[in-house]
Amino acid sequence: MSHTPKHPKALPYLFFSEMWERFGYYLMIGIFLLYLKNVEHGFSMTNSEASDLYGTFIALVFLTPFIGGLIADRYWGYRRSVIAGGLMMGAGYCLMAVHSLPVLYISMGLVIFGNGFFKPNISTLLGNLYNAPEFLKRKDEGYNIFYMGINIGAFICNFFSAAIIIVWGWKYAFVAAGIGMFLGVIIFMLGTKHYASGDVRKPMTKEDMPFIKIVVTIFIPAIVAGILGWLIPNNIFGSDSTDAFIFACMPVIYFYASLYIRAEASEKRPIAALLAIFAAVVLFWAVFKQNGTALTIWAESYTNRQVHGTTADLFKGLNQAKDMSYKKDSVDLYDGMFRLQKNQDGKVIKEYNYPVYFKNVQPDKLPADGGKATLWATPISQSINPGWVILLTPLVLAFFAFLRGKNKEPSTATKIAFGLFISALSVLVMVAAVYISGNGAEKASVWWLMGTYGVVTIGELLLSPMGLSLVSKLSPVRLTSLMMGGWFLATSIGNKLSGILATMWDGYENKANFFWVNFVLLIIATCIIFGMLKWLNRIMQEKGVT
Repeated sequence: MSHTPKHPKALPYLFFSEMWERFGYYLMIGIFLLYLKNVEHGFSMTNSEASDLYGTFIALVFLTPFIGGLIADRYWGYRRSVIAGGLMMGAGYCLMAVHSLPVLYISMGLVIFGNGFFKPNISTLLGNLYNAPEFLKRKDEGYNIFYMGINIGAFICNFFSAAIIIVWGWKYAFVAAGIGMFLGVIIFMLGTKHYASGDVRKPMTKEDMPFIKIVVTIFIPAIVAGILGWLIPNNIFGSDSTDAFIFACMPVIYFYASLYIRAEASEKRPIAALLAIFAAVVLFWAVFKQNGTALTIWAESYTNRQVHGTTADLFKGLNQAKDMSYKKDSVDLYDGMFRLQKNQDGKVIKEYNYPVYFKNVQPDKLPADGGKATLWATPISQSINPGWVILLTPLVLAFFAFLRGKNKEPSTATKIAFGLFISALSVLVMVAAVYISGNGAEKASVWWLMGTYGVVTIGELLLSPMGLSLVSKLSPVRLTSLMMGGWFLATSIGNKLSGILATMWDGYENKANFFWVNFVLLIIATCIIFGMLKWLNRIMQEKGVT
C-alpha cells in the first residue's frame, strides 16, 4: 500500500530558503531606522526624516514584485527568478556596510529589485506545487508552515544584529544580513529538482498585454510620473518621496484595473474579488508595518529597557544589552548625549535621536549622577512579533484542523475578515499603554509591546498567509504570479502609508490619538471585508475552493 505524503517534497527547501532570506531582510530592516537616526555611525536623521525614507524603502520593496512576477510568468520562470533576486538582495545588504549616502541608495535599489524577483515567485512556486490533487486541501496549511519559516528567520535575526552591533559595529550587521541571504539561495538551489512541476510558464492569451506594450504604457509612465512627483514644488502629500511614490503607483494601479476590464467572462469575478481584497488589506499593512517605525520609536524611547542584577549580566554576556552613562546636567545641556542644533537666537531647530532614553525616566528611577544603566538593545523588540508567530502558528493550525474535522472551518475570506478585526483590537493595547504611562511622561512596561504584538499576530496569521493562499486559489492560472504581485502591490501601498503615518508621530502631542487613527483605519477595512463576505464566499464556491 503506497503512502501519500501530506506535503510536497519541496516544502522543506522552500521553508529554509525563505527562512534565511527573511533572516537577512528583517535583520537589515530591523536596524534600518535606528541606523538612519544614529548620530555617530549613521546619518543623523530625525524621526520624521528616517520614517519617510523607511516607508518609501519598504513600499518600493513590495512594489517591484509586480515586475518580477510578470517577467517570471512570461520569460524567466520561477526558479531562475528566485535565484537572481536572492543574489541581488544579498549584494545589496553587504553594500549597506559602506557608510555613504549614494552607496546606501544603490544598495537599497538592489534590495528593492531583488525582492521583486524573489518574493512573489517563491510564494507562487509553493502554491503551484499544492495545486496537485493530493495536496490541494492542505494549501492553507502549507502556507501557514511556509509562514512559520518566514518568522523563524525574523525572530532569530534581531538577536544576531544586537550582538554584532555591540561587539563589532553596524556595518558587520549588514554583512551578516547578506550572508543569510546567500545561504537562502544555496538551500533553494539544492532543492531545484523538486520544483520542476511547479515551475511552468503560462502561455499568453489574446487578453494578455504584450510585454513591450506594458513597458511603454506602464513602466515608462510610472518612472516619468515618479520623477514628476519628486520635482513638483510644494510637496502635495508631505514629502518628495511620497509624491513620487504615489504618482508612480498610478499607472500600475491602472494596469491591474485593466486586467479586470480585458479578462474573459469566467475570469472577471475572481479578479474582481482579488482586487477588492487588495484594496482592503492596504489599511492592514499601513498599521502593521509600523513595527519598524512608530513601535520601534516606542520601544527605544518610551519603553523601560533597563535590566538589573543577574538579568543584566546575562544580557550583557550574550551581547544583547549595553551600559548607558547618565550625567545629571546632560538633561539641560547640549552635549554628546543630546546633539542639539540651534539658530542664532538660541532656539533649538533640530534635536537628534529625540527623545533620549533618560528624558522621560522618573527622577527616583534615574541612576546616580555619573552612574550607568544597563539597557537591552532596541532591535530585540523586533523579535516579539515573529516570536508570537512561532508560538501561535501551531495553535492556529490545530484550531482550524479541529474545525475542519467537524466541517466547520471558515472560508479563507472569512479568516481574512476576522484577521482585520483582531488587528484593530491590538491597537487598543497601545492606546492603553499611552494612558498608563502618562502620555510618555514615564517609561512604559515592555509587557505593553508584548501584548500589542501578541494580539496583532493572531490577526496577522488569519490574514497574511491566508491572503497568499487566496491569491493562489482565485487567480486565473495564466495570471497567478502577476496577481501575487498585486497582493504585494497592496502591501507596498500600505507600507508607504505606514511611513506617512509614522512621520506624524512627533506632531501628536497626545500619542493616544496617533493610535486611535490607526484603530479607525483598521475598523474601516474590517467593515469593507465583512460587507463583501457573502459575495467573496460565493465566488470561491463557484471556483470550487474554500
